[in-house]
Formats: sequence, C-alpha cells, structure tokens
Amino acid sequence: MTILHIDSSITGDNSVSRIVSQAIIDRLAEARPGVPVIRRDLAGAPLPHLTLDALADSAVLDEFLAAETVVIGAPMYNFTLPSQLKAWIDRIVVAGKTFRYTAEGPEGLAGGKRVIIALARGGFYSDDARVALEHLESYLRSVFAFIGIEAEFVMADGVSIGPEQRQAAIDQALGQTRQLAA
Repeated sequence: MTILHIDSSITGDNSVSRIVSQAIIDRLAEARPGVPVIRRDLAGAPLPHLTLDALADSAVLDEFLAAETVVIGAPMYNFTLPSQLKAWIDRIVVAGKTFRYTAEGPEGLAGGKRVIIALARGGFYSDDARVALEHLESYLRSVFAFIGIEAEFVMADGVSIGPEQRQAAIDQALGQTRQLAA
C-alpha cells in the first residue's frame, strides 16, 4: 500500500486543510506502520497549468495510479479549489487512463482507490442562500465520481469567522479523522 498526500493550501503552517490532511495521514499510518507516504505540496512546488507538452508527461498520473489511498488537503479559495489543485486534477483525469467514453456514457476506470479530502472553508455553505456559491466539495465529489471514485470528505467549515469558530472547526474535523476507517 502507498499513500499519496496532496496539499494545495498557500498558507503554510496556518492552513486548516494542511492540519486536517496531516491528521488523516497520521491516522492511516498509525494503522499501517511503515506504509510509504509520498507527499506532493502543490503550493511549494506548483505544477504549471496544463499544456500539450505537460499532458505528455505522465509522472503525476503514474504517481496517482500507483497509490492505493490519496489524501488531499483542499481549501476553498473564492468559492472553489485552488488553481494548483486544478492543475493536478487536469493531469489525473485522462481519457483512456482514468475514464473512457462508451456508447452508454463515460465510465470511470480508477475505481478501487480510496480518496479522502480534507476540506476547509472560510464560511458555511449549506443553507439555500449560499449553496449556489459552493464549488469546492461539489466539484471534487463530481470529478472523482467521474473517474470511478467515491471520495470521502472531512470538513472544517467557518474557519474565517473568528478564532473560536476556527478552533471549533479544526476540533470537529480532527474528531472526524479519528472516526475514519484505517
């Protein structure tokens, strides 16, 4: 088993998604001592936006396909995912590799892989007034389903409302990590 750990937050040690994604890694590694963890920091070493030349390089796709479990730290920026994370997704959603088109419609080819996403959002997006602004969880859930994976989510919401709410959101998300099946 190999775990691929993807972080995309630009805020470094202050990042809630990094705190929570690391807690998920710790939970998984505790259950399987010695499991190899490959870490890719998309803010520290960003991938360039997709070009034909970049698409020809399959290193990112190969890394994704080789991992049994993928843990992603995903903060919400301007109602959606960071562009660094989108550049990574552009390299793993590849026709003929992670999905294919059939007469019945698209078929995901990456099933059997576990993806756990540590989501951090500054506000709350579950009520009718704000749900239309949420393009992070909805996008990630859809794109991974498209390639055959039902992603799991650990959420920290309201982290920008104030220090008390930030800590409460972190505590709640860390509690969720302890409930994850290892």
